[in-house]
Amino acid sequence: MLASQLHSALFDLAQQVGISDCTLQRGFRDVFGTTVIGYLTEQRGLDAQGLRAGSCTVAEAANRVGYAHQGILRQGLKQQFGITPSECLAGKHLSR
Repeated sequence: MLASQLHSALFDLAQQVGISDCTLQRGFRDVFGTTVIGYLTEQRGLDAQGLRAGSCTVAEAANRVGYAHQGILRQGLKQQFGITPSECLAGKHLSR
């Protein structure tokens, strides 16, 4: 999901529950200890780790966890966990 789409979705959700989007994001950070984007990146990384046993390519893994391009998966895994998608799919565990 693109950042502008995410922002729009968060704004819509905040309106539905009757709070500002800033309050929603602050509450999310208080509960989960990270931003919405950080949380999504972490979940996608964990999902990609779950694909290790399969025989998919990095491009297929990126698509399966919701990234349109494998480069975005690579950047997210490298920043969040310190490994590349190839390392992840080869069996290397994610570090935090």
